[in-house]
Amino acid sequence: MDSMTLIAIVSIITAGVTIAIGSIAPALGEGRAISTALSALAQQPDAAATITRTLFVGLAMIESIAIYCLVISMILIFANPFWNHVIAQVTGK
Repeated sequence: MDSMTLIAIVSIITAGVTIAIGSIAPALGEGRAISTALSALAQQPDAAATITRTLFVGLAMIESIAIYCLVISMILIFANPFWNHVIAQVTGK
């Protein structure tokens, strides 16, 4: 197994783990946030505007973690900087 194949295998596995963990944790956080917001809305319906506004801002912050994980996995798969290093060593540049 040459070094390019090893880098490709490790990159794909790392990208898969990044997406797996990076999507499970925000999903659990979003579920808990929505559950808490619905509970708060049931207790105080007069504060619905404030609760929903805060909920949407919080959900956007939580979802940004999943988007960052997606970006990292795309970089690992399509623009891996380690491949350029190995290609430079193989070609002797």
